[in-house]
Amino acid sequence: LFEQLLVNLLENAAKYTPAGSPVAIEARFYDDEVEVDVSDRGPGIPRGQEEKVFERFYRGQHANAAGVGLGLPICRAIARAHGGTLDVEARESGGARFRVRLPQPEGRPSRPPEAPEVQA
Repeated sequence: LFEQLLVNLLENAAKYTPAGSPVAIEARFYDDEVEVDVSDRGPGIPRGQEEKVFERFYRGQHANAAGVGLGLPICRAIARAHGGTLDVEARESGGARFRVRLPQPEGRPSRPPEAPEVQA
């Protein structure tokens, strides 16, 4: 389900980001949780509407984009089913940042192993 959550967030970001603009994904590992951000450079979410985007069938002011308004509510339900959260905030440089926080699974190291450096 976590994979579906990320796919939905990335597809949503790509849908609202202008062609040629980046969509970013960042992950941070803490002792007790994992935090994943998906950021876009789309039109953003107007102040006061942050929670509305998680309501079923809600279509914002850019409702001409494909979809029926279920992707983000499903993402939040998946995060909550795993004991986590999904929130959104406006980015200062424009667009939106969706942040998923999930508890570290029991028995897992708190940090991923260091990736070897690759020389080109």
